[in-house]
Amino acid sequence: MKAVITMTGKDRLGVIGKVCTYLAEQSINILDISQTVIGEYLNMVMIVDLAAAGAAFDDIATGLERLGQEICYVIRIQHEDIFNSMHRV
Repeated sequence: MKAVITMTGKDRLGVIGKVCTYLAEQSINILDISQTVIGEYLNMVMIVDLAAAGAAFDDIATGLERLGQEICYVIRIQHEDIFNSMHRV
């Protein structure tokens, strides 16, 4: 199953590394990544593959939310189908 992770916050050294480390620890593969820095804020979107993840989707979402709080970012994960449905024109 694929999912979309979004993260937004003030750009600082090491935040992407912390998120990628969390994903690796959960056996989540990053398929695609896009980032933009606007002023001093980082906006990042990742497409990830959850097929090998050892945790349930809700547990992964909670873990990302907690990590976001630790690094002062908003991090969300959505199933790819839901994300696509929400962003159809």
